[in-house]
Amino acid sequence: MSVLEERVATPRRKRVVKNPVPWYTPRFWHGMRFSTWVRTLAHNQFDVSFTKLHTATSITFISGLNSLLATLDRLFYSRKVEQVELAQPPIFILGHWRAGTTFLHELLICDPTHTYPNTYQCFVPHHFVLTEKWLAPLTSKLIPSRRPMDNMAAGWQRPQEDEFALCNLGVPTPYLSMLFPKRGEAYPEYLDLQSLEQSQRRAWGNALHHFFKRVTLRDSRRIVVKSPPHTARVRTLCELYPKAKFVHIVRDPYDLFVSTMGLWKSLNEVQRMQGLGDQDWVEEYVLGSLDRMYAAYEVDRKQLAQNQIVELRYEDLVQDPLNCVRQLYADLELGDFSRVEPAIKEHLAAVKNYHPNHYELGDEKREMIRQRWASYFENYGY
Repeated sequence: MSVLEERVATPRRKRVVKNPVPWYTPRFWHGMRFSTWVRTLAHNQFDVSFTKLHTATSITFISGLNSLLATLDRLFYSRKVEQVELAQPPIFILGHWRAGTTFLHELLICDPTHTYPNTYQCFVPHHFVLTEKWLAPLTSKLIPSRRPMDNMAAGWQRPQEDEFALCNLGVPTPYLSMLFPKRGEAYPEYLDLQSLEQSQRRAWGNALHHFFKRVTLRDSRRIVVKSPPHTARVRTLCELYPKAKFVHIVRDPYDLFVSTMGLWKSLNEVQRMQGLGDQDWVEEYVLGSLDRMYAAYEVDRKQLAQNQIVELRYEDLVQDPLNCVRQLYADLELGDFSRVEPAIKEHLAAVKNYHPNHYELGDEKREMIRQRWASYFENYGY
């Protein structure tokens, strides 16, 4: 996820890790414009807890500055953005949260012909064209150099999920549930987009495409993006980019469940503007999200050509990443792998001491997960 997350507790220790995110580190919502922030507050009936008033106040102030900078960005660059054409359709990395999408993203962006939306661009998608060169360096000390959740490299220039860009552009997203966690799941219809009106789906697609054009204005190379919710949106993404490429990664479902539970609970703790409540809804949210995600994916993937989609297992990728990516390049017809191989080897050498968490579950919980996610177990050989 993001550099703004707290560390996910290791389940076997059965303890809650205190929030290590400094008070001065921006929360996701600091990247919103004033109108988006106020509209979001109104949608949630301004239910801000007294203990979070100082954070809400700072967001209100910063959102006003964002609105001003966004206006200037639009005045200076809107015409140039409209003239931008993506040189090649994007590559989308798909997979459930905690399935290894970040590791895979890091490998694919080693390619010198690839670019990606970085954290700063996703944080302030409405004014980064104007401000990234001077404001990002000025504020870089506010961002940890390592993601506290998994100790992977972080910072404004590191790759980020474009879902956060959509969020701060005012597009409804399930990620808004972490803002007011006592209210439970937010905007579930925006996970797969299938129940939206045509006008709503068109607005969603326009927002994503406009963001990609802004990224392309800064860097014209092919965009590689990863965002777990896109797993449920292949149909819509193909309507936008008929020749897009997709890489889908799966992981042991037990690890997915435990790690994702910890992820959402920690995000709710760090990003909230109100009390947490009991968070009992999170378990059903995790279970139901995978069900909806893969119900859509299994249908949508059938429309993809053979050279548009590659399926990977996380366990295979970490065992032999170089050969997995080499085969991926051949299957997706991405060009000569030899131009990429040295950079990937260098990256793998830099992260060779990284070891992912492994999780333990009781028999009763394991049986529940196997029953609820039976199709995932069957379809992907777990």
